[in-house]
Amino acid sequence: MLILILGLLLWAGGHYYKRILPELHEQMGQKAKGLSTLLIVMGLGMMIVGYRNADFINVWFPPTWTVHLNNLLMLVAVFVFGTAHTKGRLRGWTRHPMLIAVKIWAVAHLLVNGDLASIVLFGGMLLWAGLQVMLINRAAPEWERPEKGPAKRDIILVIITLVAFGAITGIHMALGVSPFPQG
Repeated sequence: MLILILGLLLWAGGHYYKRILPELHEQMGQKAKGLSTLLIVMGLGMMIVGYRNADFINVWFPPTWTVHLNNLLMLVAVFVFGTAHTKGRLRGWTRHPMLIAVKIWAVAHLLVNGDLASIVLFGGMLLWAGLQVMLINRAAPEWERPEKGPAKRDIILVIITLVAFGAITGIHMALGVSPFPQG
């Protein structure tokens, strides 16, 4: 569990560094990007290893129906994440689509995982994303909404979302974690 928590802290530190210590970040120049990347990658690796190796300590038993809600929320999360990169009508619908997607992802996984390691991982990522939004908004309160593009780009995003969701479920199944109800 310690490795998981340290991974979350490195992940958060790598992302918060620019916002919390802007003068130091600016003084370091390009090296700051390298340091942030190193912290984030190390944090991600430690989260994966820490989560996979954590003892299973059950805290609560999620109801079976939450699996369906999880899958719906995950589909929404993948779509919302994609709106950060679209040039369609949905471009700029919100300032932080990737962080909103992380929040949806975290909530979806908290619904179906009642063990302590999952609560630490997904709860930690939910907390990180919320704090990240606040730090960004405080550091740069002004935001100019980008121009909307053609609707056909949004249709392409729907197709990409379905393919990405299929790939994500396939990876889960390959890792031995079925995202679908077992019955």
